[in-house]
Amino acid sequence: MRRLLLLCSAIILVDTLFYSVVAPLLPHYRDELGVSEAAAGILAAAYPAGTLIGSIPGGLLAARFGARSIVLAALCGMAVSSLVFGFAQNIVLLDAARFVQGFAGAFTWAGALTWLIGAAPPERRGELIGTALAAATAGSLLGPVAGSVAEAIGPEIVFSSVVVIAVALATWALATPPPPRAERAQAVGEIVRAAARPALLAAAWLVALPAAAFAAIAVVGALRLDDLGASGVVVGATFLAGAVIEASISPSIGRWSDRRGRLVPIRAGLLSSAVALVLFTLPQTVALLSLAMVVVTVTLVFFWGPAIALLADATEAAGLHLAIGFAFVNLSWAAGQVVGSAAGGALADHAGHAVAPLLLALLALITLGAFARARRPAQVT
Repeated sequence: MRRLLLLCSAIILVDTLFYSVVAPLLPHYRDELGVSEAAAGILAAAYPAGTLIGSIPGGLLAARFGARSIVLAALCGMAVSSLVFGFAQNIVLLDAARFVQGFAGAFTWAGALTWLIGAAPPERRGELIGTALAAATAGSLLGPVAGSVAEAIGPEIVFSSVVVIAVALATWALATPPPPRAERAQAVGEIVRAAARPALLAAAWLVALPAAAFAAIAVVGALRLDDLGASGVVVGATFLAGAVIEASISPSIGRWSDRRGRLVPIRAGLLSSAVALVLFTLPQTVALLSLAMVVVTVTLVFFWGPAIALLADATEAAGLHLAIGFAFVNLSWAAGQVVGSAAGGALADHAGHAVAPLLLALLALITLGAFARARRPAQVT
């Protein structure tokens, strides 16, 4: 289990690293290519848009052909699309390359998490998902740093390194015994009917909401910091600080959800993130805005991991393969990311930087009210 945990965590780390690498580069592309804030938001949303399209196919193929095969395909797609992104010189090609990266990312997460959680006892799911998310956070931690390096030396070198990393991970995966495949293929109609169950829809919303908040704060925060005079290094350091704290607490929150139930940390996260999102709109200095971004990131972690575990639980309770559950995770996360990135940039362009965070705070409070009386996941349905 330890070796498999290390492999899956490494795969998720690399995928997340090259997802989060773009945030510090947004001011660079705005200056070099003359793109607007709305176009920068679309670039940030291209990756999760690819994940959105690839979510269900990734889960179905992971269930049908096995998680290792899907992981290997994902690593190939990651390498090729990252190489194209590194050398692209226009916004359309950049958007297309990020879309393909996101499509491959859906296969990465579906394959790696199915491989890992399928081999674990149910009572440890929160802890292992928390550990995997800590690896994802480590990728988020390194991504802005890599983005700052790419801004300094050029994206060609940084994104070319993905090819070498992908080959190394593929070699490691081939040396690891594969998980079993699904005993039977699950029909699309069966999946659609299960997806309409209230428990699954509620859990999916709890994954989508923090994803939207993460994305909006990444876009709006990076651009606001740039407007206040912060350098690319400062922007990267802000994301780095938030990711360090996020990675350090994510496994503990997962264990907390295993012991006390998924909804306890979820409620805490909803309340604290609503407050933090409102406070994010107030700072007028680089230092205070950076601090506010870190605080928002930490509060969102409290319910992101438990929500993923809750969604996996709800999927299996509906009689679906675990890989389909992580397809729903990808779908929910990607939908939140697309809306958060695109709406965050567009609202910043046309209505001011405070609108998106305030809307997200309101959604968190409404969600908290809906979950206030639930004692266990079944009561949400």
